[in-house]
Amino acid sequence: MDEMRFSESVTARLQEGVLVVAIDNPPVNALSAHVRSGLAAALDHAAGEPAVTGLVLSGAGRTFIGGADIREFGKPPAEPQLPALVGRIEAFGKPVVCAVNGAALGGGCEVALACHGRIAGGKASFGLPEVKLGIVPGAGGTQRLPRLIGTVAAVELIGTGRAVRADEAVALGLADALAADPVAAAIAAVREQAGRPLRRTGELAVPAADSAALAAAQAKVVAKSRGQAAPAEAGRLVAAAGQLGLERGLAEERATFVRLRDSVESAALRHVFFAERAAGKVDKLDGVSPRQVGTVGVVGAGLMGSGIAVSALVGGYRVVALEQTPEAAVDGRVRMAGLLDKAVQSRRLTGEARDACFARLETTAEAADLATADLVIEAVFDDLAVKTDLFRRLDGIVAPDAILATNTSYLDPDAIAAATAHPSRVVGLHFFSPANVMRLVEVVDCAATAPGVLASALAFVKRLGKLPIVCGVTEGFIGNRIFSAYRRQAEFMLEDGALPHEIDAALEAYGFPMGIFAVNDMAGLEIAWARRKRQAASRNPAERYVKIADRLCEAGRLGRKTGLGWYAYPDGKRTDDPAVTAMIEAARAAKGITPRPFTAQEIVDRLLEAMADEGRALLAEGIAARPGDIDLVMINGYGFPAHKGGPMFAAGQDEKRLA
Repeated sequence: MDEMRFSESVTARLQEGVLVVAIDNPPVNALSAHVRSGLAAALDHAAGEPAVTGLVLSGAGRTFIGGADIREFGKPPAEPQLPALVGRIEAFGKPVVCAVNGAALGGGCEVALACHGRIAGGKASFGLPEVKLGIVPGAGGTQRLPRLIGTVAAVELIGTGRAVRADEAVALGLADALAADPVAAAIAAVREQAGRPLRRTGELAVPAADSAALAAAQAKVVAKSRGQAAPAEAGRLVAAAGQLGLERGLAEERATFVRLRDSVESAALRHVFFAERAAGKVDKLDGVSPRQVGTVGVVGAGLMGSGIAVSALVGGYRVVALEQTPEAAVDGRVRMAGLLDKAVQSRRLTGEARDACFARLETTAEAADLATADLVIEAVFDDLAVKTDLFRRLDGIVAPDAILATNTSYLDPDAIAAATAHPSRVVGLHFFSPANVMRLVEVVDCAATAPGVLASALAFVKRLGKLPIVCGVTEGFIGNRIFSAYRRQAEFMLEDGALPHEIDAALEAYGFPMGIFAVNDMAGLEIAWARRKRQAASRNPAERYVKIADRLCEAGRLGRKTGLGWYAYPDGKRTDDPAVTAMIEAARAAKGITPRPFTAQEIVDRLLEAMADEGRALLAEGIAARPGDIDLVMINGYGFPAHKGGPMFAAGQDEKRLA
C-alpha cells in the first residue's frame, strides 16, 4: 500500500494489516506539535478503518522519540497536548506496540509506556531525564513506570534521570523483548494481540514494595540531588503511584510538573541546557572548516597528560605520548592502562574498546616520534621557560601545519606562542583534572591563533565528548580568574570574622559538593602560593592582601597531600584544626580587625557577588563571549550547583528581585 501522510513528520504504511507509523522529525524526533497531531491523526485513521488490526509506532533514523521540542519551551501549549495523546494511546481499542530503535527519552518514554507492548532494538534506550531540567515527567511517567518495574527501581531511574540500555530495560520489565528487527517483531506482536484483551499499563497494579527499600531509594536520590527539588518530588510521586489510583496519580503528577516548570530552579536548569547548545559557537568561524586530525601527541604522561591521552584514545584518535625517559614512558603507559581499565569496570567502555584504544597508543621518550602528530598538547610543568623551550623544540619536529596546544592554567599562552616559528598554529586547551573524567575544556583563542586552528581545537574537544568553552587570553582564563576572585573574598571574610568550616558549610548548603577551603586542600595550596609569589612584585600595595594562606604554606601545610592544610586530616578524614584558627586570629590581631559573625546567607551572597563581578569584567573585556559560557565553566569545572544556574544567572535573579 502507498505511504500515508498524517502530518509533515508522521507517515504510515499498511503492512500485514498493521498500520506501521513512522515519526521523522530530525534530528531527534522530538514531540513537536506536528508530531503529536500526526500521531492523533494516525489513531483516528486506524480507529475508523476495519482493515487495520493495530498500530506499530516507530522512529526514523537512530532515535525513537527524543523528548519534547525545546523550541516550544515557554510558548502556549498546542493541541493535542502530550498527556491526552498518551492517555488515548493507552485506551485505544486496537493494539499499539512501539518498535524502539534508539533513544526513547522523556515524553518519548512516556509514549512507549502507554503502548500495549514495547519491542527494543539493540541500540534502544529508555529514560525519563526530566529532573535534569528541574521538572518531573508530566505525561504519566511517574505513574506508569512503577507499574511495570516496581517503585524502588522507578524512584532510582526517574529521580536520577538515568537512561537504561535495551538489555537492562528487558530485565527490568520496561521492555517486553529485544529484537534485531524491532519493527518486524512489533508487527508480529500486534497481530498476536489482535482481538485479545490488551495489557494497559495504567490498569496494572503497582507491585508491592518493601517500605524500607523504597525509603532508602528515595533517600539516596535526595542525597545526590544537592538540594534540587525535582528528584525528591519524583520520588514522592512514584511512591504515590502505589497509593493512589491512576487518575488521581496523574492529576498529582501534572500539578507537580506545572509547579516545578514555573520555578526558578527549572528556569536555571533550562538556562544551562540552552547555554550548552550555544557553547562553542564562534561567529568568526562561520564557513571555516576544521583540519583533519588523526594522530594526537601528548607531551607529559603524568596525571594530567595521561588523562588527556586516554580521552583522545576513547575519542578514536591515535596517540603518541612523550616522556623525558624510557622509564617514565613505561610508567605513563601503565597509568593510562589503569585509567582504561577503570573505564571498563565502570561500564563506560567495553573490553573490546579498551583493547582498541591500547592498540592506538604509543609511549616514547624520543621527541622525534611526534613527527606524525597533527595536534600536539603539552601537559608539562606549568613554568613559562619550560613550556616555551618545549614549543621551540616542537617547531623543528612536527609538520608546519600541525597544531600546538598548551594546557597551561595561569601562564600567558600568547607568550608561549610568540616563542614559536608559527604563532598562528598555537591554541590553548585547558583541561580540568582528572582530564579523562571532567567534561570542561577552556579553548583559548590566542592573539595569533588562526581561525582554522581554533575550529580544529573545537572539533577535537567535541569529538572527545567534552564541553568546549572559548575564551580569550587573561591570567587564569575564565574559571581560575573567577575562582581567584571568590577565593580572595572568602579570605577577606576569614580576616573579618568567619572560619573556614563556616564558609565551606554555607557553600555546601547552597549546593556545592565541597566548600572552597576543602577544595583548596584537595588541589594543593602550593600552586596558588607559587602564583602569588610570582605576582608579589607587581601587586598594588594599596590593595587588600590576606597572608593567612601564605602562612599555612610556609608552615608546610600544603593540603591533603601533607595531611595538613586549611584542615587537618587524621586518618584521611577532614577535621577543623585549632592551629589554623590560631593563625587566623593572629592575622586579624596584626591588622587590628575586630571579628564579627557572618550568617550563611551573607557568606553565600558575598561569594556570589564576587563571582558575578569578575564575570561582568570578563564580558566587558571580551574574554568571555556570553554570560552562559561563564556559568558553564563554573558549573562543570568548579562545582557550582547546576540547579542554581551559575553565578551570572543567579546574579540576574537577584537583580529581578530587587527591581
